[in-house]
Amino acid sequence: MIKIVIIPIGEADQTTLDSIARALRDIYGSEPVIGNAVPVPEKTYNRRRRQYHSTQILKALETLKPGGCDIVLGVIDRDLYVPELNFVFGEADVLARITVIGLPRLRQEYYGLEPDPGLFLLRAVKEAIHETGHTCGLGHCPDPRCIMHFSNSLADTDRKEPGFCIACRNKCDF
Repeated sequence: MIKIVIIPIGEADQTTLDSIARALRDIYGSEPVIGNAVPVPEKTYNRRRRQYHSTQILKALETLKPGGCDIVLGVIDRDLYVPELNFVFGEADVLARITVIGLPRLRQEYYGLEPDPGLFLLRAVKEAIHETGHTCGLGHCPDPRCIMHFSNSLADTDRKEPGFCIACRNKCDF
């Protein structure tokens, strides 16, 4: 069984963490552990962009990976980026099996729309499954309904199902 630890980075809503944990349990067949929150690594903040560098957050999480843990999922309520993109919903270090997802852009209110808590939780779950899927040997999938399809926008995320297509399920190493 895969041992997954969810690490809140800064303050994270317990309902969101519990929803992600339930979804990961359903996908991977093992009970994720929600670890203690860690401080937001302020050195990862880019003042010019007003965003946090997700790759640097992954490096910080790697130093916190518990022994016997297969996958770490960091959950941060901050806007994330990598230098070559305007933003990312999340990122994975496949070799270290460490992932991070950022929550702000998954909320309707980020775009000036009315809040939709149910839709937000579904998006958070999809991003968590997607990023942890990378750590299980999966790349991006051409099927736009598969959870492993690349999301360049919320429309892409919303189009996806919260699970693997048959081809990706057959490739999984778990």
